[in-house]
Amino acid sequence: MRTIPLSLLVTLLLTCASLQAEEESLQPAPEQAAASAEQSGELEQRLAQSEQLRNEQQASSAVQLQRLRQENQRLRMQLKETQAQTQPRLLSEHQTWFALGAALSLVSILFGALLRGSRKTRREWIN
Repeated sequence: MRTIPLSLLVTLLLTCASLQAEEESLQPAPEQAAASAEQSGELEQRLAQSEQLRNEQQASSAVQLQRLRQENQRLRMQLKETQAQTQPRLLSEHQTWFALGAALSLVSILFGALLRGSRKTRREWIN
């Protein structure tokens, strides 16, 4: 059999003694147990109140969320109705500019013909 050194035995004995002392100090006294029971009761009551408050807030949030969803759906329906009622544009932007350019060309040709007048003589370059 193996022998254990005496210093190791003394160290283990002191460690066990200190651990037992710590356990005894951690165990609450009867007065502390009553006080901690009161505190735990108070804490449980506060916990119940906070849970009830949280449940009420969640319920109000759910109602508000449902209301917002309904309003969103109503607005989408209004948008679809408005888009269905609007007439599509006759010409796109590019077509509008092209039509304006063509109209300006025709007006300028007509204006030039009117300014020329009804002269029967032919003008030629004089050199």
